[in-house]
Amino acid sequence: MAENMDKKTILVVDDDISTRKLIVDALNQAEDYTIREAEDGVKALETLQETHCDLIISDINMPGMDGMELLTRVREINPAIYVIMITGYPTIGLSVSAMKTGAVDFLTKPFDIDDLTYKVDVYLREQAILTEDTIKQKMDSAKLTDKIRELSTHSYIYDSLEKTGESNEYIFQEMVDMAMKVADGESCSVLLYDEESDEYYPQTIKSSTLKSYREKIIPSLKAIFNEVVQKKEALLFSSSDRPEVVSPVICAPLKIRNNVFGILSLSRRRSRVAFTEKDLNYILTLAKRASLNLENNILYESIYANLLDTFKSLIASIQVRDHYTEEHSRRVMNLAVKTAEAMKCSREDIESLKVACMLHDIGKIAIPDDTLLKPGKLTDEEYSVIKNHTVIGENILKPIVILDAERKIIRHHHERWDGRGYPDGLSGHDIPFLSRIISVADSFDAMTNNRPYRNAMDTEEALAELKRNSDTQFDKSIVDSFLDTLKKKR
Repeated sequence: MAENMDKKTILVVDDDISTRKLIVDALNQAEDYTIREAEDGVKALETLQETHCDLIISDINMPGMDGMELLTRVREINPAIYVIMITGYPTIGLSVSAMKTGAVDFLTKPFDIDDLTYKVDVYLREQAILTEDTIKQKMDSAKLTDKIRELSTHSYIYDSLEKTGESNEYIFQEMVDMAMKVADGESCSVLLYDEESDEYYPQTIKSSTLKSYREKIIPSLKAIFNEVVQKKEALLFSSSDRPEVVSPVICAPLKIRNNVFGILSLSRRRSRVAFTEKDLNYILTLAKRASLNLENNILYESIYANLLDTFKSLIASIQVRDHYTEEHSRRVMNLAVKTAEAMKCSREDIESLKVACMLHDIGKIAIPDDTLLKPGKLTDEEYSVIKNHTVIGENILKPIVILDAERKIIRHHHERWDGRGYPDGLSGHDIPFLSRIISVADSFDAMTNNRPYRNAMDTEEALAELKRNSDTQFDKSIVDSFLDTLKKKR
């Protein structure tokens, strides 16, 4: 060491006394260092609170707080401190993770003690060359980088969950996938908690060892799950503090109105280091945001179900007057949904189509009996009244924001491909796609069922009528899919 170099303080952190003594003895020979020792990450942080350190040599696998978490905490306290990591269980992923987190070097046991002392000398010389301004810039830059990465990860969690749509199943799957990404997990699960039976039921699991994880790991962690439910907070666990934990685990509660309904559990490989507080914060953010989305879905579904029950009551009131209407709506829905599925419509569109089909004739509630139930041919004036049912149906649904898409489908289900339909004379692709599907299913069902003013057509005659009116009344592509669907059914 150079004579003009200030005496540097080195902290050696290792739970293995023999390894720690080997390093300390080798460094003491230089007589240019002040050596401090700690048996784990917790003790190391206590030392850092009391003493300035220039360089830290730390093992990775230690009880209490492991070396990776210590590295993260040191970077938060003072990024100018150089850290050399050592481990007896090296992996490429671990070494990359250590270097990305801020370690200046990574050595595997058994290491050459001369190589270690050489590296210590070089890194401390490098540190001595840095000016005070350079060190400050490095610290500010490192803290800024860490903050940006942390904010970016939280932003990623929020944005990804916003894109999950309305499906609870999809939210559960996205939670598991995202947890494994942001906290580098090996296995992850969402478990639903039944308070009455005090049992945990797997909802979604992702693991390379699925059978073992489901049958062995999950049951072994029940005591930990109970602790998370009781405390209603996310917790970190490792084998050093819980014997039943064979690999590092994070468990976070899923809560609705402060009631725990599930657990998000994330594990790492046994050979990997424990999770850090930063990992815990990411998983907690994920659990909270996903729980909020699930709560909103449940609330939405409850309101939605109540609204549908209300509208079904209205449909039932029409049935009292015209028994055909409710049965017709069900048949149209079945035909339309099968056609939509054959045309590869999205799940959201099919759900919207189901509602629109059930309610497509709801406007008939305002049509007088002498017109709605007239056994003979309608006059032009009566036909104009009947045609108003599409607009009336839309107006009934207009105050209900969550049925915005359905009311538009209902308004336009009597438009024609050639523009001669009602109420707006839309044509071609200007007509909503789902309205075009209902138009075909509605017409077919009307033709093949008896009405007071005419007898039903046979199926072949009705199919021929659909073909004949393709590209005039109906969208030909939908008619073709509709016909294919019926052929498969028959």
